[in-house]
Amino acid sequence: MLLAADRILLPDAPEPVAGWVEVAGERIAAVGAGEPPRPADETLAGLVVPGYVDVHAHGGGGASFVTEDADVARQVLAAHRRHGVTTMVASLVTGSLPDLRRQVACLAGLVGSGELAGIHLEGPWLATLYKGAHPARLLRDPAPDEVADLLDAGGGAVRMVTIAPERAGAIDAIALLAGRGVVAAVGHTDTDFDTCRAAIAAGATGATHLFNAMAPLRHREPGPVLALWEDRRVFLELVMDGVHVRPELVAFVAATAPERVVFVTDAMAAAASEDGDYVLGELPVEVRGGVARIAGTDTIAGSTLTLDAAVRHAVAAGVPLATAVRAATAQPADYLSLADVGRLAPGLRADLVVLDDDLFVTRVLHRGSWA
Repeated sequence: MLLAADRILLPDAPEPVAGWVEVAGERIAAVGAGEPPRPADETLAGLVVPGYVDVHAHGGGGASFVTEDADVARQVLAAHRRHGVTTMVASLVTGSLPDLRRQVACLAGLVGSGELAGIHLEGPWLATLYKGAHPARLLRDPAPDEVADLLDAGGGAVRMVTIAPERAGAIDAIALLAGRGVVAAVGHTDTDFDTCRAAIAAGATGATHLFNAMAPLRHREPGPVLALWEDRRVFLELVMDGVHVRPELVAFVAATAPERVVFVTDAMAAAASEDGDYVLGELPVEVRGGVARIAGTDTIAGSTLTLDAAVRHAVAAGVPLATAVRAATAQPADYLSLADVGRLAPGLRADLVVLDDDLFVTRVLHRGSWA
């Protein structure tokens, strides 16, 4: 299948150009700028970009990844695919170790089938002060045998773990994670600047939703924010929904580190669904006006964001289009070493999204087939 495009964002191009992509089975056979090498099977009207890659999401479409039912997880995937996400990592909130083990084992089957790109453990090794929507009674220090046990339960499916570096044993746990090829992301933390630097030296390469659920940036106590922001080894997750972080700040971070910004949704079940009452893990959540909060509090409990909306918000805030798209495609793939997605390049998976002039999704190609 040879597809021509009015505009297509090619790898490393500063802006979209007219071009084409050839698909063979589930893979991209060739791409190029200008006229296609032979008459195209179809000309796509709009902007063609790689399929979006969401590496931090808890749910959507009224369902949650906190489940032991694979079909419930598939409901989440279907909801986000309608918004252009062709690669997704399932994020789990803090639970008891037995519950997490069962949830990981369930989702690992979807990783094995290729439906999920991996599992993200956001807890239980988090700081009580910045717990967000995580039950305080279940938070704990990362004992090496417990960390290894959860990784083993996934059989290699766990791709990322959020951890607070100040917890007892956390630096050793970060080294353990890095040694097993798992991304250690600093988050939900009250760590100081020096301890955060030690975590990065031990192998941490991610910032879980930078600015949110972590000690703030102060002029004498810069905390984790500066340590993560300044280190070129660290990818910076940002929730670009206009609620978690001021859009102007997101645009500023993107201007200072365009190659390291990763847009994530941190979506809960109400994403791509409706306002109402939900549950995140074991905590009741109220969604009103598209904002999710722990019931009866002002504490944000994930988001109702989808990645296509994150790209639109970023462009509206002044982020260059190519930078915004790569923050939702190539850079999330690089963050978790997902080598065959995130770019329109030969040999990679044939995932692409067609956007209209307002950057809304009109069509989705997933593994070489129109979804």
